[in-house]
Amino acid sequence: MIVVTGATGNIGRPLVRALADAGERVTAVSRRAAGVPEGVRHVVADLADPASLEPALTGAKALFLLLSGDLHAVGANPADLVVKAADAGVRRVVLLSTLGVATRPFGTTRIAMRELEDVVRESGLDWVLLRPGGFASNALWWAESVRTQGIVAAPFGDTGVPIIDPADIGEVAAACLRDDRHVGGVYELTGPAVITPRQQTEALAAALGKPVRFRELTRAEAKAGMMQSMPGELADDTLDILSSPTPAELRVSPDVERILGRAPRSFADWAARSIAAFR
Repeated sequence: MIVVTGATGNIGRPLVRALADAGERVTAVSRRAAGVPEGVRHVVADLADPASLEPALTGAKALFLLLSGDLHAVGANPADLVVKAADAGVRRVVLLSTLGVATRPFGTTRIAMRELEDVVRESGLDWVLLRPGGFASNALWWAESVRTQGIVAAPFGDTGVPIIDPADIGEVAAACLRDDRHVGGVYELTGPAVITPRQQTEALAAALGKPVRFRELTRAEAKAGMMQSMPGELADDTLDILSSPTPAELRVSPDVERILGRAPRSFADWAARSIAAFR
Protein backbone atom coordinates (compact mmCIF):
# COMPACT_ATOMS: atom_id res chain seq x y z
CA MET A 1 0.00 0.00 0.00
CA ILE A 2 1.24 3.49 -0.89
CA VAL A 3 -0.25 6.48 0.96
CA VAL A 4 -0.54 9.79 -0.91
CA THR A 5 -1.23 12.95 1.08
CA GLY A 6 -2.58 15.99 -0.75
CA ALA A 7 -4.19 13.41 -3.00
CA THR A 8 -6.84 15.67 -4.56
CA GLY A 9 -4.50 18.53 -5.52
CA ASN A 10 -2.61 19.37 -8.69
CA ILE A 11 0.23 16.99 -7.79
CA GLY A 12 -1.70 14.36 -5.85
CA ARG A 13 -4.28 13.62 -8.54
CA PRO A 14 -1.79 12.61 -11.26
CA LEU A 15 0.33 10.79 -8.68
CA VAL A 16 -2.61 8.68 -7.48
CA ARG A 17 -3.55 7.92 -11.08
CA ALA A 18 0.02 6.94 -12.01
CA LEU A 19 0.28 4.58 -9.06
CA ALA A 20 -3.14 3.04 -9.65
CA ASP A 21 -2.37 2.56 -13.35
CA ALA A 22 0.86 0.78 -12.34
CA GLY A 23 -1.17 -1.69 -10.30
CA GLU A 24 -0.25 -0.35 -6.86
CA ARG A 25 -2.67 -0.39 -3.94
CA VAL A 26 -3.18 3.27 -3.04
CA THR A 27 -4.66 5.19 -0.12
CA ALA A 28 -5.53 8.76 -1.06
CA VAL A 29 -5.56 11.24 1.83
CA SER A 30 -7.24 14.64 1.79
CA ARG A 31 -8.90 17.01 4.24
CA ARG A 32 -12.36 16.49 2.80
CA ALA A 33 -14.27 13.72 1.08
CA ALA A 34 -13.43 13.58 -2.61
CA GLY A 35 -13.71 11.38 -5.65
CA VAL A 36 -10.76 9.06 -6.35
CA PRO A 37 -10.06 6.52 -9.11
CA GLU A 38 -11.80 3.17 -8.90
CA GLY A 39 -9.99 0.79 -6.58
CA VAL A 40 -8.28 3.58 -4.62
CA ARG A 41 -9.02 3.82 -0.91
CA HIS A 42 -9.80 7.31 0.43
CA VAL A 43 -9.15 8.55 3.98
CA VAL A 44 -10.02 11.99 5.35
CA ALA A 45 -7.24 13.40 7.54
CA ASP A 46 -5.82 16.79 8.54
CA LEU A 47 -2.02 16.68 8.53
CA ALA A 48 -1.90 19.43 11.14
CA ASP A 49 -3.21 16.66 13.43
CA PRO A 50 -0.76 13.75 12.91
CA ALA A 51 -2.98 11.31 14.81
CA SER A 52 -5.65 11.68 12.13
CA LEU A 53 -3.25 10.08 9.62
CA GLU A 54 -2.88 6.86 11.61
CA PRO A 55 -5.81 4.98 9.96
CA ALA A 56 -4.32 5.67 6.51
CA LEU A 57 -0.90 4.31 7.46
CA THR A 58 -2.04 0.84 8.50
CA GLY A 59 -0.38 -1.67 6.17
CA ALA A 60 1.43 1.02 4.16
CA LYS A 61 4.89 0.48 2.70
CA ALA A 62 5.49 4.01 1.41
CA LEU A 63 4.27 7.56 2.04
CA PHE A 64 4.21 10.63 -0.19
CA LEU A 65 4.28 13.62 2.13
CA LEU A 66 2.92 16.93 0.82
CA LEU A 67 2.33 19.50 3.53
CA SER A 68 1.75 22.96 1.97
CA GLY A 69 -0.11 24.99 4.63
CA ASP A 70 0.09 22.17 7.18
CA LEU A 71 3.79 22.92 7.63
CA HIS A 72 2.91 26.32 9.07
CA ALA A 73 -0.34 25.68 10.93
CA VAL A 74 -0.45 26.94 14.50
CA GLY A 75 0.85 24.20 16.79
CA ALA A 76 1.74 21.91 13.89
CA ASN A 77 4.70 19.57 14.30
CA PRO A 78 5.16 17.86 10.93
CA ALA A 79 8.04 15.79 12.30
CA ASP A 80 5.37 13.80 14.13
CA LEU A 81 4.05 12.64 10.76
CA VAL A 82 7.38 10.99 10.00
CA VAL A 83 7.41 9.35 13.45
CA LYS A 84 3.85 8.08 12.92
CA ALA A 85 4.88 6.63 9.58
CA ALA A 86 7.87 4.84 11.04
CA ASP A 87 5.81 3.51 13.96
CA ALA A 88 3.23 2.15 11.49
CA GLY A 89 5.86 0.17 9.59
CA VAL A 90 6.18 2.47 6.57
CA ARG A 91 9.54 1.83 4.91
CA ARG A 92 9.87 4.78 2.52
CA VAL A 93 9.01 8.48 2.60
CA VAL A 94 9.05 10.73 -0.45
CA LEU A 95 8.91 14.34 0.76
CA LEU A 96 7.76 17.22 -1.44
CA SER A 97 10.14 19.97 -0.41
CA THR A 98 11.03 23.12 -2.34
CA LEU A 99 13.92 24.38 -4.45
CA GLY A 100 14.14 27.36 -2.10
CA VAL A 101 15.68 25.12 0.57
CA ALA A 102 18.84 25.17 -1.57
CA THR A 103 18.58 28.55 -3.28
CA ARG A 104 17.27 30.75 -0.43
CA PRO A 105 17.88 28.77 2.75
CA PHE A 106 17.40 31.48 5.37
CA GLY A 107 13.71 32.43 5.16
CA THR A 108 11.39 31.12 7.87
CA THR A 109 9.47 28.95 5.41
CA ARG A 110 12.62 27.32 4.02
CA ILE A 111 14.16 26.83 7.46
CA ALA A 112 11.05 24.90 8.52
CA MET A 113 11.18 22.75 5.40
CA ARG A 114 14.90 22.11 5.76
CA GLU A 115 14.31 20.99 9.35
CA LEU A 116 11.69 18.55 8.07
CA GLU A 117 14.10 17.31 5.39
CA ASP A 118 16.60 16.61 8.18
CA VAL A 119 13.97 14.68 10.15
CA VAL A 120 13.27 12.54 7.09
CA ARG A 121 16.98 11.91 6.44
CA GLU A 122 17.51 10.86 10.06
CA SER A 123 14.33 8.79 10.38
CA GLY A 124 15.90 5.44 9.58
CA LEU A 125 13.46 5.08 6.66
CA ASP A 126 14.33 4.99 2.99
CA TRP A 127 13.79 8.52 1.72
CA VAL A 128 13.70 10.72 -1.37
CA LEU A 129 13.55 14.53 -1.39
CA LEU A 130 11.81 16.33 -4.27
CA ARG A 131 12.60 20.03 -4.65
CA PRO A 132 10.44 21.66 -7.34
CA GLY A 133 10.60 25.30 -8.34
CA GLY A 134 7.53 27.27 -9.44
CA PHE A 135 4.42 25.43 -10.65
CA ALA A 136 2.66 25.92 -13.99
CA SER A 137 -0.62 25.55 -12.10
CA ASN A 138 0.04 28.86 -10.31
CA ALA A 139 -1.39 30.35 -13.51
CA LEU A 140 -4.81 29.29 -12.21
CA TRP A 141 -4.61 32.45 -10.10
CA TRP A 142 -5.40 34.22 -13.39
CA ALA A 143 -8.32 32.03 -14.43
CA GLU A 144 -11.13 34.34 -13.29
CA SER A 145 -9.64 37.48 -14.83
CA VAL A 146 -9.01 35.64 -18.10
CA ARG A 147 -12.59 34.32 -18.15
CA THR A 148 -14.25 37.62 -17.26
CA GLN A 149 -11.91 40.26 -18.70
CA GLY A 150 -9.49 38.53 -21.05
CA ILE A 151 -6.61 39.78 -18.89
CA VAL A 152 -3.65 38.27 -17.07
CA ALA A 153 -2.50 40.60 -14.30
CA ALA A 154 0.88 39.78 -12.76
CA PRO A 155 4.11 41.44 -11.58
CA PHE A 156 7.51 41.28 -13.27
CA GLY A 157 6.12 40.49 -16.70
CA ASP A 158 9.46 39.93 -18.41
CA THR A 159 11.24 38.01 -15.65
CA GLY A 160 10.83 34.25 -15.79
CA VAL A 161 11.80 30.95 -14.17
CA PRO A 162 11.55 27.36 -15.50
CA ILE A 163 8.19 26.46 -13.97
CA ILE A 164 7.17 22.80 -13.85
CA ASP A 165 3.95 21.00 -14.75
CA PRO A 166 2.58 19.44 -11.53
CA ALA A 167 1.79 16.28 -13.49
CA ASP A 168 5.53 15.81 -14.00
CA ILE A 169 6.07 16.11 -10.25
CA GLY A 170 3.41 13.45 -9.74
CA GLU A 171 5.04 11.07 -12.20
CA VAL A 172 8.48 11.64 -10.66
CA ALA A 173 7.02 10.96 -7.21
CA ALA A 174 5.43 7.73 -8.47
CA ALA A 175 8.80 6.54 -9.78
CA CYS A 176 10.51 7.43 -6.49
CA LEU A 177 7.87 5.62 -4.43
CA ARG A 178 8.22 2.44 -6.48
CA ASP A 179 11.87 2.23 -7.60
CA ASP A 180 14.67 1.46 -5.14
CA ARG A 181 17.20 3.19 -7.39
CA HIS A 182 15.95 6.57 -6.19
CA VAL A 183 16.42 5.97 -2.47
CA GLY A 184 18.60 8.72 -0.99
CA GLY A 185 18.01 10.96 -4.00
CA VAL A 186 17.62 14.73 -3.80
CA TYR A 187 16.01 15.89 -7.03
CA GLU A 188 15.52 19.43 -8.30
CA LEU A 189 12.46 19.57 -10.55
CA THR A 190 11.94 22.26 -13.19
CA GLY A 191 10.26 22.70 -16.52
CA PRO A 192 12.14 22.61 -19.83
CA ALA A 193 12.80 26.35 -20.22
CA VAL A 194 12.56 29.73 -18.51
CA ILE A 195 9.19 31.33 -19.25
CA THR A 196 7.95 34.80 -18.28
CA PRO A 197 4.42 35.80 -17.25
CA ARG A 198 4.04 37.63 -20.55
CA GLN A 199 5.00 34.45 -22.44
CA GLN A 200 2.59 32.42 -20.29
CA THR A 201 -0.14 34.87 -21.31
CA GLU A 202 0.68 34.25 -24.97
CA ALA A 203 0.48 30.48 -24.42
CA LEU A 204 -2.92 30.82 -22.75
CA ALA A 205 -4.16 32.97 -25.63
CA ALA A 206 -2.98 30.35 -28.12
CA ALA A 207 -4.73 27.58 -26.20
CA LEU A 208 -7.93 29.61 -25.98
CA GLY A 209 -7.79 30.69 -29.60
CA LYS A 210 -8.47 34.34 -28.72
CA PRO A 211 -6.49 37.33 -27.46
CA VAL A 212 -5.53 37.67 -23.80
CA ARG A 213 -3.98 40.96 -22.65
CA PHE A 214 -1.17 41.22 -20.10
CA ARG A 215 -1.32 43.89 -17.38
CA GLU A 216 1.71 44.35 -15.16
CA LEU A 217 1.05 44.72 -11.44
CA THR A 218 3.23 46.53 -8.96
CA ARG A 219 4.79 44.40 -6.24
CA ALA A 220 2.40 45.92 -3.67
CA GLU A 221 -0.63 45.08 -5.82
CA ALA A 222 0.58 41.54 -6.32
CA LYS A 223 1.25 41.02 -2.61
CA ALA A 224 -2.20 42.28 -1.65
CA GLY A 225 -3.79 39.71 -3.95
CA MET A 226 -1.56 36.86 -2.82
CA MET A 227 -2.25 37.53 0.85
CA GLN A 228 -5.86 36.47 0.29
CA SER A 229 -4.60 32.87 0.14
CA MET A 230 -1.19 32.81 1.88
CA PRO A 231 0.70 34.49 4.75
CA GLY A 232 2.41 37.78 3.97
CA GLU A 233 5.87 36.30 4.58
CA LEU A 234 5.28 33.54 2.05
CA ALA A 235 3.96 36.11 -0.45
CA ASP A 236 7.14 38.16 0.01
CA ASP A 237 9.28 35.03 -0.43
CA THR A 238 7.50 34.22 -3.67
CA LEU A 239 7.76 37.77 -4.97
CA ASP A 240 11.47 37.91 -4.16
CA ILE A 241 12.01 34.89 -6.42
CA LEU A 242 9.75 36.19 -9.19
CA SER A 243 11.43 39.60 -9.23
CA SER A 244 15.07 38.55 -8.97
CA PRO A 245 15.66 34.84 -9.55
CA THR A 246 19.15 33.62 -8.73
CA PRO A 247 21.26 31.71 -11.25
CA ALA A 248 20.29 28.50 -9.41
CA GLU A 249 16.59 29.38 -9.78
CA LEU A 250 17.05 30.01 -13.51
CA ARG A 251 18.82 26.70 -14.11
CA VAL A 252 16.91 24.04 -16.02
CA SER A 253 17.44 20.82 -14.07
CA PRO A 254 18.01 17.51 -15.89
CA ASP A 255 16.39 15.50 -13.09
CA VAL A 256 12.89 15.08 -14.59
CA GLU A 257 14.36 13.67 -17.79
CA ARG A 258 16.78 11.45 -15.85
CA ILE A 259 13.93 9.90 -13.89
CA LEU A 260 11.16 9.75 -16.51
CA GLY A 261 13.24 9.22 -19.64
CA ARG A 262 11.64 12.20 -21.37
CA ALA A 263 11.84 15.97 -21.27
CA PRO A 264 9.55 17.79 -18.84
CA ARG A 265 6.30 19.11 -20.27
CA SER A 266 6.15 22.74 -21.40
CA PHE A 267 3.83 25.41 -20.03
CA ALA A 268 1.99 25.28 -23.36
CA ASP A 269 1.27 21.59 -22.75
CA TRP A 270 -0.11 22.39 -19.29
CA ALA A 271 -2.21 25.26 -20.70
CA ALA A 272 -3.74 23.06 -23.40
CA ARG A 273 -4.78 20.42 -20.84
CA SER A 274 -6.06 22.98 -18.32
CA ILE A 275 -7.72 25.48 -20.63
CA ALA A 276 -11.27 24.67 -19.47
CA ALA A 277 -10.52 26.61 -16.28
CA PHE A 278 -9.91 29.75 -18.35
CA ARG A 279 -12.95 29.58 -20.66
